[in-house]
Amino acid sequence: MSYISKISAFAAAALFLATAAIAESITPNEAYSHVGTQQTVVGVVSQVSESPGGTRFVNFGGRYPNHVFYGVILERRTHRFPDVFDLEDQTIAISGTIELYKGKPQIILISADQIEMR
Repeated sequence: MSYISKISAFAAAALFLATAAIAESITPNEAYSHVGTQQTVVGVVSQVSESPGGTRFVNFGGRYPNHVFYGVILERRTHRFPDVFDLEDQTIAISGTIELYKGKPQIILISADQIEMR
């Protein structure tokens, strides 16, 4: 097998494994059990809000402060999500690494392609 063929085969296998790792989705309630991992969280958006500093929050499983999981759009990136307030009451999937902040699981949203309508 040539060097190029080996690299191509390796890349294809890596892509398959990466896709399989995030292909399954979890609910907002399950996010806490997956902190530190790359996941796709699917649920109905309960609320979209904005802090006085301009950070936007996409809350699942209840309105703030009773939400169980949320997506965070930092102020410097809000221009990448012009229609974020339209997500309220919609079923969406957000993908990324789940982190814990003040006891609640979150995904920091950097790019609009992390959000998918369901």
